[in-house]
Amino acid sequence: MKFRTEIELKAWSTPLEYSHKILCLGSCFATNIAEELSRRKFRVTSSPTGILFNPASIALAMQLMSEGDVPDVKEFIEVDGRYLHYNYHSSLGGDTPQGAVSRIYEALQSGRRALHEADITIVTLGTAWVYRLCDSGAVVANCHKQPQSNFRRELLTVEECVEYLERIVTLTSGRVLFTVSPVRHVGEGLEDNSLSKAILRVAVDIVCRNHADRVSYFPSYEMLMDDLRDYRFYGEDLVHPSRQAVEYIVEKFCSVALSARCRNLMSKVEDIVRAVNHRPNNPHSEAYRRFCEAQLKAIAELDEVDLSKEREAMEYMLQINL
Repeated sequence: MKFRTEIELKAWSTPLEYSHKILCLGSCFATNIAEELSRRKFRVTSSPTGILFNPASIALAMQLMSEGDVPDVKEFIEVDGRYLHYNYHSSLGGDTPQGAVSRIYEALQSGRRALHEADITIVTLGTAWVYRLCDSGAVVANCHKQPQSNFRRELLTVEECVEYLERIVTLTSGRVLFTVSPVRHVGEGLEDNSLSKAILRVAVDIVCRNHADRVSYFPSYEMLMDDLRDYRFYGEDLVHPSRQAVEYIVEKFCSVALSARCRNLMSKVEDIVRAVNHRPNNPHSEAYRRFCEAQLKAIAELDEVDLSKEREAMEYMLQINL
């Protein structure tokens, strides 16, 4: 008997390796993916300009990264003593407009490098709902808790989403992987959330068909909705996936996106990371000294993976062991 409807995935014909560089952009689930891949020591850049939910804001952020143009100080709004910009996450604000400009400049430079160097760009789409400024009609990436009367809420059409996704593809040179976030936007209402996800899914399918050579889709949304399908795989808010669910989705991704050699290497990396994070009962014992030396030897054998932090940690523990 079957008690689950698992999704069948096909292995990539050109798999990822540890030498490849990855850029993750989009919703908070993009950050979840980036954290899991970073934990496994892949070369990942995560959301340089902050979390973004809709295709219009993601496309604009990538364009700004590509061009490197910083906003004028007159474009910032002051919120509780902080200067913020509607195109950027609040983490890129500043105590002065000049301070905010400096933060945004650094973010754009980081994003530009990552965009230029990325072998694959993973874009996670959260919603097709957007908020436009009433005075200019511009889509905002973040409302910064400003009065609702300042904005008008609008649902992007499939055609509009396709246009933004095509722009995203144009701004990349490597492979593009789209995924729809399994996080439910309950603030929009469950019916509107369902409609939004459907629009995103149709738009992604069209773009994937247009660029079958380098653009593909990964079913993160379907894995949580149709495979796991249980509230025990959500966090306490019943909206965001649990850590266990995120790990499951990333493991599924690795099973098809990585070569057999890369997966074997990843297993060794995970063993080393767990070992380094282990807290010894007695860091001054002879047994722990041998343990540290064994980890350093294992790290030296994986020279294609950046394990510099783990090496430094083991070298430090050896010093205090003396």
